[in-house]
Amino acid sequence: MPISRVTKLYAVEDAKIFPLLSDPAGGTPSYGAGIDVPGIKQMEISGDVEVKELRGDNGLLDSDAAISNVTVKYPHAKLSFDVLVALMSSTVTDSGTAPSQKSRWLMKQGTKPLPYKLEGKTPVSGGDIIGGDVHFNLFKCVMSSFPGLGFAEEDYRAIENEARCVPLASTGEWVDAVINETATPIVTAATP
Repeated sequence: MPISRVTKLYAVEDAKIFPLLSDPAGGTPSYGAGIDVPGIKQMEISGDVEVKELRGDNGLLDSDAAISNVTVKYPHAKLSFDVLVALMSSTVTDSGTAPSQKSRWLMKQGTKPLPYKLEGKTPVSGGDIIGGDVHFNLFKCVMSSFPGLGFAEEDYRAIENEARCVPLASTGEWVDAVINETATPIVTAATP
């Protein structure tokens, strides 16, 4: 008997982004190694539906609809230079020796958003199945607003990321949700 297709969604425990290296039409996409989104706080997936109406004879004759947009918002608690490099064409440089080491993220004029895959998951038993979990995958995302960077007065500053998601040119895959009977970690290895 197959597992239930209905589940609760409780909490988010982990999220990783995978740089999209290639997406050949009719081929197979390839991704770089997974990069942890540190301190993931939420993963909110939403979309828009465009409705077209056919009118005539002074009335509504028909209607049709298409999903026109999928977006994801995923605030996280800690700044990660590696995540920023995966989101946009920028660089990180490590220099110095102890006790004067530093790590520097640099964005220059002409920086472009880069495509990536986002995968998030619930903790164990975050779905209805005890010992299982739930995963969401968005196969091709591109930053749609600049990440919320900076500081907050007498408070922690969460990093705000938002992306627009589109179907892969290679497979047409767009959004994937998986209910696992046994909890499964997010695989971080690169795909060919």
